[in-house]
Amino acid sequence: MRRVAVVTGASAGIGAEIARRLAARGDLCVLLARRADRLAALAEELGGEAEPCDVSDRAAVEAVAARVLERHPSVDVLVNNAGIPGRTSFADGDPDVIERLIRINYLGAVWCLRAFLPGLRAAAPSDVVNIVSVSGVVAGPPSGPYSASKHAQLAFSRTIAAELRGEGVRVHTVKPGFAETEGFRQSWLPRPVQRIVMTPGDVAAHVLRSLEDGRGETTVPWYYGPIGALQDVMPNVFTRVLSRVPKAP
Repeated sequence: MRRVAVVTGASAGIGAEIARRLAARGDLCVLLARRADRLAALAEELGGEAEPCDVSDRAAVEAVAARVLERHPSVDVLVNNAGIPGRTSFADGDPDVIERLIRINYLGAVWCLRAFLPGLRAAAPSDVVNIVSVSGVVAGPPSGPYSASKHAQLAFSRTIAAELRGEGVRVHTVKPGFAETEGFRQSWLPRPVQRIVMTPGDVAAHVLRSLEDGRGETTVPWYYGPIGALQDVMPNVFTRVLSRVPKAP
């Protein structure tokens, strides 16, 4: 029997690449995203299923999950990848943007986990992959609200990993550094930093290795990991340094 993998934010970028790799290993991919046309095209390419959905809408997520679980009572993999960028500030950024960051980047993962949890439990041992960000552990301008949304998602991911550990549902918390995607353009970065910008394929390959090896929480590339620890140890130093960062374009 084919494994069933639900991937959110699957219409492009990291989500689409993860879905391609899951399909290549034989999984039946159920793809969720807002852009129905792109989703349908990818589902046809992969022999999967398309379920247009805005993960920030809890009722919509629950309705989609009910339809999927009726067809597939067991869900082997859930990838919470849906997310939006937000290079804005707390002080004078658009309040609607700030609120939407929290609803999609954080609450979207919560609603999807809750809605698909019966299927994950039925398939145990099963896997949840939460695509967080290094920004969830290193906070500062020009993307403070985005960092806050990812910090909340990180806390959720760590907590649910402990809650579900005894039920055979493994949680993989993946924290990518800078990655160039349609929604997350990195041309604003200084030229030296652009040399270490990843592709969606780089992140997707890391996710598949995490699933195969049962890695749990990881940072990709690994060398971003110590930066968060440094900010915890020296927050005032980071405040002085980050205060000199140019405002978002």
